[in-house]
Amino acid sequence: MSISGGLFRCMEHGQTAGCEVVQLFSKSERQWLAKPITDDDIGKFTEARARTGVVPVMIHDSYLINLSSPDDTLWGKSIDGLRDELLRARQLGVPYVNMHPGSHVGSGVEVGLDRMVTALDRLGAEGAYKGVTVLLETTAGQGTNLGSRFEEIGYLIAHTQYPDAFGVCLDTCHIFVAGYDYRTAEQARTVLDEFDKYVGMDKLVCIHANDTDKACGSKSDRHAHIGDGEIGYAGFAAFFEQLKVYPNLPATVAVVVETPDSETMVAENVYRIKRLGTA
Repeated sequence: MSISGGLFRCMEHGQTAGCEVVQLFSKSERQWLAKPITDDDIGKFTEARARTGVVPVMIHDSYLINLSSPDDTLWGKSIDGLRDELLRARQLGVPYVNMHPGSHVGSGVEVGLDRMVTALDRLGAEGAYKGVTVLLETTAGQGTNLGSRFEEIGYLIAHTQYPDAFGVCLDTCHIFVAGYDYRTAEQARTVLDEFDKYVGMDKLVCIHANDTDKACGSKSDRHAHIGDGEIGYAGFAAFFEQLKVYPNLPATVAVVVETPDSETMVAENVYRIKRLGTA
Protein backbone atom coordinates (compact mmCIF):
# COMPACT_ATOMS: atom_id res chain seq x y z
CA MET A 1 0.00 0.00 0.00
CA SER A 2 1.12 3.51 -0.82
CA ILE A 3 2.60 5.79 1.86
CA SER A 4 2.08 8.91 -0.22
CA GLY A 5 1.08 11.67 2.19
CA GLY A 6 2.56 9.91 5.21
CA LEU A 7 3.48 6.44 6.43
CA PHE A 8 0.13 6.11 8.21
CA ARG A 9 -1.74 6.36 4.89
CA CYS A 10 -0.97 2.71 4.07
CA MET A 11 -3.52 1.57 6.63
CA GLU A 12 -6.19 3.97 5.43
CA HIS A 13 -5.69 2.79 1.86
CA GLY A 14 -5.80 -0.80 3.09
CA GLN A 15 -9.06 -0.24 4.93
CA THR A 16 -10.61 1.20 1.76
CA ALA A 17 -9.53 -1.86 -0.23
CA GLY A 18 -10.89 -4.35 2.31
CA CYS A 19 -7.51 -5.42 3.71
CA GLU A 20 -6.89 -6.82 7.17
CA VAL A 21 -3.11 -6.57 6.80
CA VAL A 22 -0.85 -4.41 4.64
CA GLN A 23 2.73 -4.43 3.44
CA LEU A 24 4.55 -1.13 2.99
CA PHE A 25 7.82 0.44 1.97
CA SER A 26 8.96 2.70 4.80
CA LYS A 27 10.90 4.81 2.28
CA SER A 28 11.60 4.86 -1.45
CA GLU A 29 12.52 1.34 -2.53
CA ARG A 30 14.86 2.74 -5.18
CA GLN A 31 17.01 4.97 -2.94
CA TRP A 32 19.56 4.36 -0.21
CA LEU A 33 18.86 7.44 1.87
CA ALA A 34 15.59 8.34 3.56
CA LYS A 35 14.22 10.98 5.84
CA PRO A 36 14.38 9.76 9.47
CA ILE A 37 11.13 8.68 11.11
CA THR A 38 9.94 11.36 13.53
CA ASP A 39 7.88 11.17 16.71
CA ASP A 40 5.03 12.71 14.72
CA ASP A 41 5.28 9.92 12.14
CA ILE A 42 5.15 7.32 14.90
CA GLY A 43 2.18 8.97 16.57
CA LYS A 44 0.13 9.16 13.37
CA PHE A 45 1.08 5.59 12.45
CA THR A 46 0.01 4.24 15.84
CA GLU A 47 -3.27 6.19 15.76
CA ALA A 48 -4.13 5.00 12.25
CA ARG A 49 -3.51 1.38 13.19
CA ALA A 50 -5.90 1.66 16.15
CA ARG A 51 -8.50 3.60 14.13
CA THR A 52 -8.57 1.34 11.06
CA GLY A 53 -7.90 -2.04 12.65
CA VAL A 54 -5.57 -2.78 9.72
CA VAL A 55 -2.30 -4.44 10.73
CA PRO A 56 0.92 -3.22 9.07
CA VAL A 57 2.36 -6.72 9.02
CA MET A 58 5.66 -6.06 7.29
CA ILE A 59 7.99 -3.58 5.65
CA HIS A 60 9.49 -4.61 2.33
CA ASP A 61 13.13 -3.62 2.18
CA SER A 62 14.81 -1.59 -0.54
CA TYR A 63 15.40 -3.29 -3.89
CA LEU A 64 18.95 -1.94 -3.83
CA ILE A 65 20.02 -4.18 -0.95
CA ASN A 66 22.16 -7.17 -1.97
CA LEU A 67 23.75 -9.01 0.94
CA SER A 68 25.11 -11.65 -1.47
CA SER A 69 27.12 -9.20 -3.56
CA PRO A 70 30.83 -9.95 -4.10
CA ASP A 71 31.45 -6.19 -4.31
CA ASP A 72 32.61 -5.01 -0.89
CA THR A 73 31.26 -1.48 -1.29
CA LEU A 74 27.75 -2.60 -2.28
CA TRP A 75 27.85 -5.36 0.35
CA GLY A 76 28.68 -2.83 3.08
CA LYS A 77 25.98 -0.43 1.90
CA SER A 78 23.52 -3.32 1.88
CA ILE A 79 24.30 -4.21 5.50
CA ASP A 80 23.78 -0.56 6.43
CA GLY A 81 20.56 -0.52 4.41
CA LEU A 82 19.06 -3.56 6.13
CA ARG A 83 20.11 -2.21 9.52
CA ASP A 84 18.16 0.96 8.76
CA GLU A 85 15.10 -1.00 7.59
CA LEU A 86 15.12 -2.96 10.85
CA LEU A 87 15.41 0.25 12.85
CA ARG A 88 12.49 1.83 11.00
CA ALA A 89 10.35 -1.26 11.57
CA ARG A 90 11.18 -1.20 15.27
CA GLN A 91 10.29 2.50 15.52
CA LEU A 92 6.91 1.90 13.88
CA GLY A 93 6.16 -1.31 15.76
CA VAL A 94 6.06 -3.38 12.55
CA PRO A 95 7.06 -6.98 13.41
CA TYR A 96 8.56 -8.11 10.11
CA VAL A 97 10.95 -6.90 7.42
CA ASN A 98 10.69 -8.77 4.13
CA MET A 99 13.74 -9.13 1.89
CA HIS A 100 15.00 -10.93 -1.21
CA PRO A 101 18.12 -13.08 -0.66
CA GLY A 102 20.07 -11.13 -3.28
CA SER A 103 22.26 -12.02 -6.23
CA HIS A 104 25.67 -13.69 -6.37
CA VAL A 105 26.54 -11.75 -9.58
CA GLY A 106 28.66 -14.55 -10.97
CA SER A 107 30.52 -15.55 -7.82
CA GLY A 108 28.49 -18.76 -7.53
CA VAL A 109 25.52 -19.94 -5.50
CA GLU A 110 27.42 -21.23 -2.47
CA VAL A 111 29.70 -18.20 -2.34
CA GLY A 112 26.71 -15.88 -2.56
CA LEU A 113 24.78 -17.71 0.14
CA ASP A 114 27.76 -17.72 2.48
CA ARG A 115 28.34 -14.04 1.80
CA MET A 116 24.78 -13.36 2.90
CA VAL A 117 25.11 -15.51 6.00
CA THR A 118 28.17 -13.50 7.03
CA ALA A 119 26.23 -10.26 6.60
CA LEU A 120 23.22 -11.55 8.53
CA ASP A 121 25.45 -12.74 11.36
CA ARG A 122 27.16 -9.36 11.52
CA LEU A 123 23.80 -7.68 12.05
CA GLY A 124 22.80 -10.32 14.58
CA ALA A 125 25.94 -9.70 16.61
CA GLU A 126 24.93 -6.04 16.80
CA GLY A 127 21.48 -6.93 18.15
CA ALA A 128 19.81 -5.53 15.04
CA TYR A 129 17.02 -8.15 15.05
CA LYS A 130 15.67 -7.19 18.46
CA GLY A 131 11.89 -6.89 18.15
CA VAL A 132 11.86 -7.57 14.40
CA THR A 133 11.93 -10.80 12.38
CA VAL A 134 13.44 -10.89 8.89
CA LEU A 135 11.40 -12.73 6.25
CA LEU A 136 13.39 -14.30 3.42
CA GLU A 137 11.25 -14.17 0.29
CA THR A 138 11.28 -16.91 -2.31
CA THR A 139 12.38 -15.53 -5.69
CA ALA A 140 11.75 -16.24 -9.38
CA GLY A 141 15.30 -17.34 -10.22
CA GLN A 142 16.11 -14.64 -12.75
CA GLY A 143 19.78 -14.33 -13.67
CA THR A 144 22.05 -14.90 -10.67
CA ASN A 145 19.36 -14.16 -8.07
CA LEU A 146 19.34 -16.49 -5.09
CA GLY A 147 16.34 -17.89 -3.21
CA SER A 148 14.39 -19.54 -6.02
CA ARG A 149 14.99 -23.00 -4.56
CA PHE A 150 13.72 -23.99 -1.14
CA GLU A 151 17.12 -25.52 -0.45
CA GLU A 152 18.73 -22.08 -0.70
CA ILE A 153 16.27 -20.47 1.71
CA GLY A 154 16.78 -23.37 4.11
CA TYR A 155 20.57 -23.05 3.81
CA LEU A 156 20.50 -19.42 4.90
CA ILE A 157 18.40 -20.14 7.98
CA ALA A 158 20.35 -23.26 8.92
CA HIS A 159 23.76 -21.59 8.65
CA THR A 160 23.13 -18.28 10.35
CA GLN A 161 23.97 -18.05 14.02
CA TYR A 162 20.56 -16.44 14.61
CA PRO A 163 17.99 -18.82 13.04
CA ASP A 164 15.20 -17.66 15.34
CA ALA A 165 15.44 -14.17 13.82
CA PHE A 166 14.21 -15.45 10.45
CA GLY A 167 10.98 -16.54 8.83
CA VAL A 168 9.87 -17.00 5.23
CA CYS A 169 7.60 -15.20 2.81
CA LEU A 170 6.47 -17.56 0.04
CA ASP A 171 5.57 -15.81 -3.22
CA THR A 172 3.13 -17.86 -5.32
CA CYS A 173 4.22 -16.24 -8.59
CA HIS A 174 7.91 -16.60 -7.83
CA ILE A 175 7.86 -20.27 -6.89
CA PHE A 176 5.66 -21.09 -9.89
CA VAL A 177 7.96 -19.48 -12.46
CA ALA A 178 10.93 -20.99 -10.57
CA GLY A 179 9.54 -24.43 -11.47
CA TYR A 180 7.24 -25.42 -8.61
CA ASP A 181 3.91 -26.38 -10.19
CA TYR A 182 1.09 -26.65 -7.63
CA ARG A 183 -2.04 -26.37 -9.77
CA THR A 184 -3.51 -29.70 -8.65
CA ALA A 185 -4.00 -31.02 -5.14
CA GLU A 186 -1.32 -33.68 -5.63
CA GLN A 187 1.19 -31.19 -7.02
CA ALA A 188 0.45 -28.70 -4.25
CA ARG A 189 1.05 -31.32 -1.58
CA THR A 190 4.36 -32.27 -3.19
CA VAL A 191 5.51 -28.64 -3.27
CA LEU A 192 4.51 -28.07 0.35
CA ASP A 193 6.28 -31.27 1.38
CA GLU A 194 9.46 -30.00 -0.30
CA PHE A 195 9.13 -26.64 1.43
CA ASP A 196 8.68 -28.40 4.77
CA LYS A 197 11.67 -30.64 4.11
CA TYR A 198 14.15 -27.89 3.28
CA VAL A 199 12.78 -24.91 5.20
CA GLY A 200 10.19 -26.08 7.73
CA MET A 201 6.50 -25.20 7.63
CA ASP A 202 6.85 -23.57 11.05
CA LYS A 203 8.94 -20.84 9.37
CA LEU A 204 6.12 -19.72 7.05
CA VAL A 205 4.95 -16.26 8.13
CA CYS A 206 3.54 -14.69 4.99
CA ILE A 207 2.39 -15.51 1.47
CA HIS A 208 2.63 -13.08 -1.43
CA ALA A 209 -0.41 -14.21 -3.42
CA ASN A 210 0.29 -13.27 -7.03
CA ASP A 211 -0.75 -14.83 -10.32
CA THR A 212 1.59 -14.67 -13.32
CA ASP A 213 1.25 -14.49 -17.09
CA LYS A 214 4.45 -16.52 -17.51
CA ALA A 215 4.82 -20.29 -17.76
CA CYS A 216 5.91 -22.57 -14.94
CA GLY A 217 9.69 -22.74 -14.92
CA SER A 218 10.13 -19.62 -17.08
CA LYS A 219 12.01 -17.75 -14.32
CA SER A 220 10.29 -14.57 -15.48
CA ASP A 221 8.91 -12.45 -12.65
CA ARG A 222 5.72 -10.97 -14.08
CA HIS A 223 2.69 -10.66 -11.80
CA ALA A 224 -0.89 -10.93 -13.04
CA HIS A 225 -4.19 -10.34 -11.30
CA ILE A 226 -5.50 -13.23 -9.22
CA GLY A 227 -7.12 -15.84 -11.47
CA ASP A 228 -6.16 -14.14 -14.73
CA GLY A 229 -2.81 -15.84 -15.25
CA GLU A 230 -1.18 -19.24 -15.68
CA ILE A 231 -1.90 -20.27 -12.07
CA GLY A 232 -5.60 -19.42 -12.31
CA TYR A 233 -8.36 -19.78 -9.75
CA ALA A 234 -8.08 -23.57 -9.75
CA GLY A 235 -4.36 -23.40 -9.03
CA PHE A 236 -4.81 -21.00 -6.12
CA ALA A 237 -7.68 -23.11 -4.75
CA ALA A 238 -5.57 -26.28 -4.87
CA PHE A 239 -2.64 -24.57 -3.18
CA PHE A 240 -4.59 -22.99 -0.33
CA GLU A 241 -6.75 -26.05 0.27
CA GLN A 242 -3.63 -28.16 0.80
CA LEU A 243 -1.88 -25.46 2.81
CA LYS A 244 -4.73 -25.04 5.30
CA VAL A 245 -4.63 -28.71 6.29
CA TYR A 246 -0.85 -29.06 6.27
CA PRO A 247 0.73 -30.31 9.55
CA ASN A 248 2.68 -27.74 11.59
CA LEU A 249 1.17 -24.80 9.70
CA PRO A 250 1.39 -21.75 11.99
CA ALA A 251 -1.94 -20.59 13.43
CA THR A 252 -1.75 -17.32 11.49
CA VAL A 253 -0.19 -16.72 8.07
CA ALA A 254 -0.57 -13.30 6.46
CA VAL A 255 -1.62 -13.16 2.80
CA VAL A 256 -0.53 -10.11 0.81
CA VAL A 257 -1.53 -9.40 -2.80
CA GLU A 258 1.04 -7.50 -4.86
CA THR A 259 -0.70 -6.87 -8.18
CA PRO A 260 -2.20 -3.36 -7.95
CA ASP A 261 -2.09 -1.37 -11.17
CA SER A 262 -5.05 0.80 -10.18
CA GLU A 263 -7.05 1.58 -7.05
CA THR A 264 -9.93 -0.48 -8.45
CA MET A 265 -7.79 -3.57 -8.97
CA VAL A 266 -6.32 -3.38 -5.48
CA ALA A 267 -9.75 -3.98 -3.98
CA GLU A 268 -10.64 -6.49 -6.72
CA ASN A 269 -7.56 -8.62 -6.05
CA VAL A 270 -8.24 -8.58 -2.30
CA TYR A 271 -11.80 -9.67 -3.01
CA ARG A 272 -10.68 -12.45 -5.34
CA ILE A 273 -8.19 -13.94 -2.91
CA LYS A 274 -10.72 -13.79 -0.05
CA ARG A 275 -13.32 -15.45 -2.26
CA LEU A 276 -10.97 -18.38 -2.70
CA GLY A 277 -11.31 -19.08 1.01
CA THR A 278 -7.76 -18.35 2.10
CA ALA A 279 -8.93 -17.19 5.54
